[in-house]
Amino acid sequence: MRISRHALFFGFFAFSLAPAALNGGDALRMQVSPAIQRAPAMLTVRVMVESSAENRLLQVVAESPTFYRSSEVEMDGASASPLRIFQFRGLPTGVYEVTGVLVGTQGRRATISRVAQVVPSPGER
Repeated sequence: MRISRHALFFGFFAFSLAPAALNGGDALRMQVSPAIQRAPAMLTVRVMVESSAENRLLQVVAESPTFYRSSEVEMDGASASPLRIFQFRGLPTGVYEVTGVLVGTQGRRATISRVAQVVPSPGER
């Protein structure tokens, strides 16, 4: 069975709009925008972290089959700001899984993922 590129694209797009499932309750929420953008793209990732004395590190990864970029920030427990904004600039064409991981004193507390698509610019192959 062969899946067309359009069906695959719309499947990823619909998935990116669906509510996120969290591994650890409501400790982490994430929004990636825009969901679709022309290359070279800049994705903005907004992460809301539930306040907890356990919070130590927040990592966000943007990954496609041919490109990887990550960023992380230390969290100062319950006194850390609940909103963190990450920007990934210059992303080439591809479908990106953007994943946020919240790490606490006992290890991974929550994980969340979204999908974004970077499409070729006019004239790009």
